[in-house]
Amino acid sequence: MTLTAATVDQASRLPDLIAMAHEGSSETRRALLRELTDHFFGAPVRSQAEDALYGEVMARLATEMEAAVRGELSERFSVSLDAPHALVRTLALDPSPEVANPVLKGSPVLQDADLLEVVARRGQSQLRAVSGRATVSEAVSDVIVERGDDETLGTLLRNQGAALSRQANETVVSRAQANPGLHAAVVERTSLPPDLLNEMYFIVEARLRRVILERNARMDPAMLDQALSAGRNRVAADDGQLPDDYAEAEVYVRELAAAGQLTPHTLARLLRSGSRTAFLIALADMAEIDFHTAKHIVDRGEIDALAVVCKAANLDRSLFLTYAVVLLAREQDALAKAQSYTSLYNDLQRETAMRTLRFWRLRRQAHEAA
Repeated sequence: MTLTAATVDQASRLPDLIAMAHEGSSETRRALLRELTDHFFGAPVRSQAEDALYGEVMARLATEMEAAVRGELSERFSVSLDAPHALVRTLALDPSPEVANPVLKGSPVLQDADLLEVVARRGQSQLRAVSGRATVSEAVSDVIVERGDDETLGTLLRNQGAALSRQANETVVSRAQANPGLHAAVVERTSLPPDLLNEMYFIVEARLRRVILERNARMDPAMLDQALSAGRNRVAADDGQLPDDYAEAEVYVRELAAAGQLTPHTLARLLRSGSRTAFLIALADMAEIDFHTAKHIVDRGEIDALAVVCKAANLDRSLFLTYAVVLLAREQDALAKAQSYTSLYNDLQRETAMRTLRFWRLRRQAHEAA
């Protein structure tokens, strides 16, 4: 590399410092690198040519220094608005996380092309550093979602400044369904599409279910329709086999409906008598959800989900409590446990329940369309 001082201000020390770069001593190079850094930050005005030379020389020197010196350099340039791009890029691509991470986390000089190269080539520590930047583009996030481990993915999701594509969000939700450690990061992500948010309802804890209900309550109606449209394209068509007595139970439920006897009280009778499949078919019809969603609610004793169904159907609290007690009958203190959900039922607004139920109906709509 040929270096000349002709392109820089002759009054500055930059030409002399550049000349010293040819010294072979590592001690001299270390001192030179630090002096160049001090000189860079101390110069009130620099020409474009000077900036290019600073970047070229310091990047070259940095590659010849030990990690501790490179890390110190990375820290100093990590938030500089006018840091030399060549230098910052060299530091960002450094294989050592201690060197790369300061600029990866904070340098405004790095461009998407630089970050894409880092997240495609480097390890999880560097991916997490990029995930925590003030802003992360969809293109960079896509690679992080593809290559990142769960810890890295959690860092990205908790960063509200990170943009995720629809495909990346779908991948995130699929991964979160198998990893409770990601539940909070996914549900609390404000930009998560609403249909994907509601997919999380049946797999997260009670606190996060309340977050989902609150988000549904605040959702703009136009956004709700848009989210439902997007969700229909994702709903799976195969939910497993139906029970052996499904056909017989369905005929019975249809006969009750034709006779005008399919009422909420009839559902309670079906549940008490052990006619579980008939109850599930009737519950699915009452809520206009698919059989498998109703079965999931009942089989797993999802009493808060049952509260959503009953509130949307405008049933009174006593009927909801009856269903809950029967579903919890095998547990100790079934009545006390069922009653503990009555405050949730009372506080739940019917409009919120109806909005939430619209997402659960997507699967039924997909089956009917098929």
